[in-house]
Amino acid sequence: MSRTSLQIMAAGVTLAALASCGPTTGFDPDLRGWVTGNLNTSEAAAKAVPRPAADSRGIITFPNYQVVVARKGDTPAMIAARLGLGASELAKYNALSPDTPLEAGATLVLPRTVAAGTAVSAGTTSTTGLVSDPFAGEPAKQTEAEKSAAPQSKPTTVQPKQHVVVAGETAWSISRKYGVSVQDLASWNGLPDSMDVRIGQRLMIPVAGQEPKDPTAITTAPGSGSPTPRPPSAAEPLPKEETAPAAAPGPKPPATDLGSTRTAASSDGRFKMPVSGSIIRVYEKGKNDGIDIAAAAGAPVKAAGSGTVAAITRDTAGVPIVVVRHDGGLMTVYTGLETLDVAKGESVSSGQDIGEAGKTGVVHFEVRRGFESVDPEDYLN
Repeated sequence: MSRTSLQIMAAGVTLAALASCGPTTGFDPDLRGWVTGNLNTSEAAAKAVPRPAADSRGIITFPNYQVVVARKGDTPAMIAARLGLGASELAKYNALSPDTPLEAGATLVLPRTVAAGTAVSAGTTSTTGLVSDPFAGEPAKQTEAEKSAAPQSKPTTVQPKQHVVVAGETAWSISRKYGVSVQDLASWNGLPDSMDVRIGQRLMIPVAGQEPKDPTAITTAPGSGSPTPRPPSAAEPLPKEETAPAAAPGPKPPATDLGSTRTAASSDGRFKMPVSGSIIRVYEKGKNDGIDIAAAAGAPVKAAGSGTVAAITRDTAGVPIVVVRHDGGLMTVYTGLETLDVAKGESVSSGQDIGEAGKTGVVHFEVRRGFESVDPEDYLN
């Protein structure tokens, strides 16, 4: 995820400039750098089985659903035409446009069952670890007699779970959520080398296979170290401990009048959340001068309070930045929008639509008192 830091500079009542920031190198979107110890996926990798072979049209049939593996140069519209589906139906089900180019080996989940073709041998694995099926090139030609005589492929008896990607998720976070390796997740779904996933994408979760060997059952050569056995807590939770209560209750803390210590601006939570979603990055003075909110593409972004649109500009990537001035010397800043519904100088009411969220899956929101940023959560209802 990119780190956003907006600075508003003004002369009198005119906003002169808005500076946005781009991606910061070293930021770890999966928090892998913050976790102590090693994130070991060797057991998950040992449990994964290869993706089932597709039939002659690229279809893999499971008990309750089907997926299709793209050929080189395919688009959702081309696959839909080949399988007798509607182009918009297939594309929308997989959060794509009908004309989106697909990489060879990428998988799409079918919105409904279609007749399968003949089974083909399993694909090979490339140096990147991604599955490359035979039908990724030109399809093998069959005569009509061969087609009628060829047996239809049967559904595999094991059905992988499906996961629909939401804002803020990555291939690494999804693989850890289900206890599989990111390489197996990539090979089952034909992910690109960059491991990019998109909001709304339907992913198959690799099916468990061979259990890893018990380290205690491994015989080692003399002079070599013995494997460390798994602790009991790795298989079963530790027993629940109950602490006996103290003989006498502790003294009650003195009553505090929180109202006497709160400012007028924070006492009534004067602003509303500008978009429906979870806060995925909190305010840090000097590092993140606002909060980042997960938002699906096209979600309405609303004015947090009544005011006047003081400025509309764009960052270096062309993403709109909207500044709204409110009473009491407060301003709110919104970025991460795709479209705008307001113009500079226009009066807006609290909750009025000012635009729609973009495809990044994040809306950045700031509250400023004068020229200084403040924590937006102190002002939200």
